This record gives sequence, C-alpha cells and structure tokens, in this order.
Amino acid sequence: MKVTEKGQITIPKDLRDALGFGAGSEVEFERAEDGILLKKVVSTNSRGHQLAERLRGRGDLQLTTDEIMALTRGD
Repeated sequence: MKVTEKGQITIPKDLRDALGFGAGSEVEFERAEDGILLKKVVSTNSRGHQLAERLRGRGDLQLTTDEIMALTRGD
C-alpha cells in the first residue's frame, strides 16, 4: 500500500467492514512504538450536532410556524 502525495491511504474493505469504518466515520491516529494506531472515534456529538449547537440562538427573526410554512411554500 502506498501513501499518496496528499498523505492519503486506502483502508482495505475487509478491515473497514470488520471495524465499522463507513463513509464519514471519524478516526484518530496515535503514534505506537512500532507504527501508527488508527482508532474509530466514538462520539455522542456528531459533526452535524456540533454545527447545530454552534448555530443555536443565532437566528434574529421571530416567525410563527405558519409564517415559516408560507415561506417554504412560496406563498
């Protein structure tokens, strides 16, 4: 297996399947005595959840549900 110019590698499919590494999985690397250890990050806060938390409370419009529905429908 070769490392690309961008520092990328391909994890073999059988290993990805066995370890549950799917598209979008978060991983971390640790230096080990004889190489590198790759671990799947198990987090209750997904990337989407973290983004939503950062944006929470930033809206400056106070709209009712009916007004929001009218905007989405183009009324």
